[in-house]
Amino acid sequence: MAKCSVCNKGVVFGHNVSHSNRKTNRTWKPNIRKVKAVVGGTPKTIYVCTRCLRSGKVERAI
Repeated sequence: MAKCSVCNKGVVFGHNVSHSNRKTNRTWKPNIRKVKAVVGGTPKTIYVCTRCLRSGKVERAI
């Protein structure tokens, strides 16, 4: 479940490209953390990307 609950950032697909220009599939996954946060006034465990944590979009529960 590589998806942020706040910004909906998810997996992105693309290609590995070798020196001989052969292309193989690859994925870029977001840096997701399991965090206890305040959602609607109650503490709840959600999955959040580190960018949302760092920018203060999530209020952490103690």
